[in-house]
Amino acid sequence: MRAGPTRAGPTRAGPTTGRNLVVGYGNPLRGDDGIGWHAATALVADLRLAATDVLTRHQLTPELAEDVANARLAVLIDASLGDTPGCVSIREVAPAPASSSPAPSWSHHLRPEDVVGLAQALFGATPQVLLVTVTGAHFGYGTQLSPAVSSCVPKVVAIIEAALRPVGSQVALSSP
Repeated sequence: MRAGPTRAGPTRAGPTTGRNLVVGYGNPLRGDDGIGWHAATALVADLRLAATDVLTRHQLTPELAEDVANARLAVLIDASLGDTPGCVSIREVAPAPASSSPAPSWSHHLRPEDVVGLAQALFGATPQVLLVTVTGAHFGYGTQLSPAVSSCVPKVVAIIEAALRPVGSQVALSSP
């Protein structure tokens, strides 16, 4: 059975060794910052992704390094700031060098590059990791996404579903 977000709260996937991993993160009580949670919820409902562990988190933490290290492919979903609300982008995440400065705080504001770097340093694994971001409009208190961000959830889901389908040994970074 795959892990996924529930109404009671997020669940943690166990060691996945070769499974796909999706982590939607952000604050679901701060408007568009909750896009990762909304997209993760939609992905859990897709039966075609049964071989994918789907997690929700408030932030990236060092503990995720093990989950990333055990994944065949990991996709992170987050909100971003920018001029065009609802703009979706995807990029590959490279591991941060072990000596990168400034040093991560190890509890708050860990960057995707830091999690991938930890997976490499602690577990000797560097799977392909993609970051899908959506430019938000409203980050105030509330559980609803802005109309611009809400309307792009199906596009985010489609991009992630396409990314999880392997093309050779690498994932194509094009959006539908």
